[in-house]
Amino acid sequence: MEHKNTWETYSAKQLKEVDVFAREYMDFLDNGKTERECIDQIVNTIEQAGYRELEAVLTSGGKLKAGDKVYSVWMNKSIVMFQIGKKKMTDGINILGAHIDSPRLDIKQNPLYEDGGFAYLDTHYYGGVKKYQWVTIPLAIHGVVVKKDGTTVEINVGDNEDDPVFFVSDLLIHLAQEQLEKKANKVIEGEALDIIIGNKPLVIDKKAGKGKTDDGEEEKGAGKDAVKKGILDILKKTYDVEEEDFISAELEVVPAGKAREAGFDRSMILAYGQDDRVCAFSSLKAMLEIGQTERTACCILVDKEEIGSVGATGMQSKFFENAVAEVMNLTGEYSELNVRRCLAHSCMLSSDVSSAFDPAFASSFDKKNVAYLGGGMVFNKFTGSRGKSGSNDANAEYLGHIRAIYEKEKVNFQTAELGKVDLGGGGTIAYILALYGMNVIDSGVAVLNMHAPWEATSKADVYEAKRGYVAFLKHASL
Repeated sequence: MEHKNTWETYSAKQLKEVDVFAREYMDFLDNGKTERECIDQIVNTIEQAGYRELEAVLTSGGKLKAGDKVYSVWMNKSIVMFQIGKKKMTDGINILGAHIDSPRLDIKQNPLYEDGGFAYLDTHYYGGVKKYQWVTIPLAIHGVVVKKDGTTVEINVGDNEDDPVFFVSDLLIHLAQEQLEKKANKVIEGEALDIIIGNKPLVIDKKAGKGKTDDGEEEKGAGKDAVKKGILDILKKTYDVEEEDFISAELEVVPAGKAREAGFDRSMILAYGQDDRVCAFSSLKAMLEIGQTERTACCILVDKEEIGSVGATGMQSKFFENAVAEVMNLTGEYSELNVRRCLAHSCMLSSDVSSAFDPAFASSFDKKNVAYLGGGMVFNKFTGSRGKSGSNDANAEYLGHIRAIYEKEKVNFQTAELGKVDLGGGGTIAYILALYGMNVIDSGVAVLNMHAPWEATSKADVYEAKRGYVAFLKHASL
C-alpha cells in the first residue's frame, strides 16, 4: 500500500495554515521545556478559552451541563481537561492522552562540588538517552527550588540570549584512542554527565588580601573550594538560595536554544522535547477547536511516561479516575458503577510519537511498516518489545472505526511499527488506559532522532495530527 506525501494534498490556504500552526507549536516548545512550564502555558491558554478549574466548581457548589469546560491540575505536572458533551458520560467519553515529560538530566539532591578548578552540578539522567549525545552541547537549567519556609524560587537560565549556558565536557580527540574503543553505551558513563557551571574563584579583594564568603564575612584568600564558594555566592545574591536548598529542588538540565525550522524548504522542525510535546500541543489545540460534541471530550497530559508512567503524576496514578468521578458527580451521573461504565465505554487515542524512517539507518526498519516524515499522522496498532511485550494491541474493529472517520474527514494517516521486530521497542500510556476495558490505539507524529537532545518532525505531520484529533473527538463512538 502506498500513501501520497501529505504536502501534495494541501491547498494554498492549508499550506499557510500549516506554517501558522507550526509557529504556535514552536513557541509552545520554547516556553515549555519542563512539565511545570508546559502546565503553566496550558492553563493560561485554556482559561482564556472558558475552561474553569474543577476545584473552583466543586467549592462553589456548581453543576456541569453540556458545553461546560473544566480542568484539573495535579501537582503542577499533569492536567486533565473535560468539555461536557450532549450524551451521558455513562455511555463513554472520547479521550486524547499524551505526556509532557521528556528525556533530560536531573540535578541530584547533593549536587554541588569542585574538582580541578571547576564547579560542577552532579546529575542523574531521566528517561532513555544516548549519554554521549549530551556532551559538549549548550545546556540550560529550568526548574524550581522550594525553601524550608515554603517559598518557591523559579530557575530558568540558559535560554535567553544574554544568559550563560552550561555544558558537559568530553575528552579531546588527541587523547581519545582508548575511549573510542569502548561500546557506545560506555563511551560516556552516567556518572560522567556532570555539568560545568563555573571556573572563577570567589572574588578576591587584592588590596586587603582577603575575600568575602557567601555569608558576607571576610577571610584570607578564597581558601578551599574557592570556585564552589563563588557559585554559592552568586546563587545567594541572585536567587536567595543556599546549598542545602538543593535538597528540595527539582532542577532539569535541558538543551539550550529555541526550536528552529529545518531544511531549505523549512518543512521540518528541529527542537528539544518533541517526544511527546508534539502530541500534547496538537491534542490541546484540538480540544479548543471542536465546538460542542455529542460525547464528552477529554484530554490528559501527564508526567513520568519516560520512566514508566509511575508516581503520583504518572498515568498509573488514580488522579484521572478521580477527576472523572468528580465530573460525573457534577453532571448528576455519579456512582461507582457509572464511573466504571463510563471508562469501559470510552474511546481513546494514546497520543504518542512513532519512529520515523531514517535512510541513514535503513536496516533498522521494515520499510513497508514504518512511518515517514510527511506521511501524515501515525497509527501504531501495537508498540511493546519484540513479541509485542508490554503492548496494547488495538482491536481490528476499533481500527476500522477510526479509518472510517479519517477517510470521511480526509485526514492523512499512515500505519507503522517502531522498528524491526527483534531490535527493541518501546511503550506508551496506552496499556494503562486499556486496563479499564476501553478501546485504545497509539497515534501521533513521526519523529526523527527520537530521544536525542534535538528531535525532528514534519510541519505537515504536526498539523495533520491536530486535524486527526479534532475528527476523533467529534466522531468516535464505538
